[in-house]
Amino acid sequence: MKLSLYLETSVVGAYLDNGEPFRRDLTIRWWEHELSEYRAFSSLLVERELERVAEPHRSGYLNLIKPLERLELTDEVAILAEGYISRGIFQRKFIADALHVALASFHKVDYLVTWNFGHIANVRKQARIRLFNTAAGFFSPVIVTPEFLVNS
Repeated sequence: MKLSLYLETSVVGAYLDNGEPFRRDLTIRWWEHELSEYRAFSSLLVERELERVAEPHRSGYLNLIKPLERLELTDEVAILAEGYISRGIFQRKFIADALHVALASFHKVDYLVTWNFGHIANVRKQARIRLFNTAAGFFSPVIVTPEFLVNS
């Protein structure tokens, strides 16, 4: 059985990001050669965030996520995200980041894949998420960047 992963918006964005060639190239290589080894998910939240991007990239981004399964944004996901905010794990202005983590946690996805170091992929934040999820009885996904999933 394949391990599952949830692709947060920054990973999709990196695919066409000419401003960060290392991140773009690594993302493309991983996406094209290794993503198929996983059960990959996106969400309506990712789609909505990508719809706000200007063309020509918007269509390219939306085409990338089209074949992926979608995680459902349920009331429970919203309540979990609100818990992260009320405990100070995320600031309210970063509700989308809290929702990404809540989606992966509630749906028990093995990996949350992100390039968002500021609000998701940092060790202090991850430790607080794990503590909160454990205390609340939720699964804690492993939060990684694509480079941690590249086979040597």
